[in-house]
Amino acid sequence: MNFRKGKGREEPEINLIPFIDVLLVILIFLMVTTTYSRFTELQITLPTADAEKAQDKPNQIDIGIDAQGRYKINNQAVSFLDTVTLAEDLKKAAGALDPAKTGNQPDPVVIINADRAATHQSVIDVLEAARLAGLAKVTFAAQASARSK
Repeated sequence: MNFRKGKGREEPEINLIPFIDVLLVILIFLMVTTTYSRFTELQITLPTADAEKAQDKPNQIDIGIDAQGRYKINNQAVSFLDTVTLAEDLKKAAGALDPAKTGNQPDPVVIINADRAATHQSVIDVLEAARLAGLAKVTFAAQASARSK
């Protein structure tokens, strides 16, 4: 049924501009939602220290954290219930320091020796306990580099 006399039928034409727009939107969506496995792991190099060891360490509290989350304060194992009890243990360790060796330094330095497999939460617990105990000087122990040995 051709109602138009004399004119032939127009060939349908595919309009490519909306098609390209849809493809670009799909491409952007796929780029945004794709996860790249190469970036899911961070290559972390542990810190090393090139400084020589200090000879005299009278005013410090050493806290060790092993991979299982156990704590030692000055090489004595302590049980961890919460940060408040750990803060009390830190206060006891600060009170047990020899005043003759500490000199005029009232605040001891808290040195955190954490195993590389220790959880971040266990290190944060020690930082929080040191804050609760009023110990403001906190540092981390580092592995000695191969050059300084």
